[in-house]
Amino acid sequence: MNSQLTPSTPSYADLLAELKQRIRSTQVRAVVAVNRELVLLYWEIGREILRRQEAEGWGTKVIERLAADLRAEFPEMTGLSARNLKYMQKFAQAWPDVQIVQSVIAQLPWGHHTRILDRLSSPEERLWYIEASKKHRWSQRVLEHQIETQLHLRQGQMQSNFERTLPAADSDLIVDTRGRPLDLPPQTENRVAKIQKWTKIQDFILTGAHDDGVATVRK
Repeated sequence: MNSQLTPSTPSYADLLAELKQRIRSTQVRAVVAVNRELVLLYWEIGREILRRQEAEGWGTKVIERLAADLRAEFPEMTGLSARNLKYMQKFAQAWPDVQIVQSVIAQLPWGHHTRILDRLSSPEERLWYIEASKKHRWSQRVLEHQIETQLHLRQGQMQSNFERTLPAADSDLIVDTRGRPLDLPPQTENRVAKIQKWTKIQDFILTGAHDDGVATVRK
């Protein structure tokens, strides 16, 4: 009896389909996990900026100086502008409860959060659109449209029932992982590197400012 597995046998096709699904599911979980850690780190950075403002009176000029010093230290990185640091500050101010951030808020990509912060002021409305974005896998453009057309009012009362399932592999919330089936997608690898660098940035914010409130990067 010939027990060899060949590309033409049904069992081979089944095996291939199963392995493809496993790989894609793993890649999706990796993207979700990396995104969550990045959003949590942004929240922590924003919280530390808020604390410095309260304790030391940090103002806009200090944040601008902080952004400039960080860009000088990490010239290859994006997301180090004063504007984005202010978003982090606003993000931490909007969601002061770390448990809510960890369990709900961090499941959505950063770009979605900046749009929600810009367009909505009510915590209830913000949370509604966060939940809806995850549930329906909206892109940022779709999210903007739904906010502009006040979908939450058109659908009646707000609900807070999060579906705790992974986004589909082809979701707008997930980068396309096809083409590199055995590795994390390039975007995910970049995000991992960004998180590692942001950890250094967070350490600087925690300990690297002079007593006079002027920030410089500690090497």
